Amino acid sequence: MKELFVAAENEIADGGRKVVATGGVEIGVFRSDGNYYAWRNECPHQGGPVCQGVMTRKVEERLDGERKSSGIHYAADGHRNIVCPWHGYEFDMKTGRHVGHAATRLRGYQVKVRDGAVYVVLPA
Repeated sequence: MKELFVAAENEIADGGRKVVATGGVEIGVFRSDGNYYAWRNECPHQGGPVCQGVMTRKVEERLDGERKSSGIHYAADGHRNIVCPWHGYEFDMKTGRHVGHAATRLRGYQVKVRDGAVYVVLPA
């Protein structure tokens, strides 16, 4: 098991990210609510640099008691999605799942925080 140093904890703001490269692979490391998430910077749709896309709050449709739409709103919990800059595919920042098709997901990596530094665990 090999660990890749990403940054000191204070170098990635909450709601921020850092993209690092190793061995020809780019990995985006995101911080949200004090937790870190790492995803390969490759959209499963057509290989776009997904980790460099816009981060936006999750959008949800609210339905009334008769299941009629009361409009589209941003989620109140501040949950974020990553939007691939090539074709607009959206992925949940915390799970890596595509918002409309759960079987489509980003390739993830384990993140470790030790002694004030953030590391990504690389496969052997």
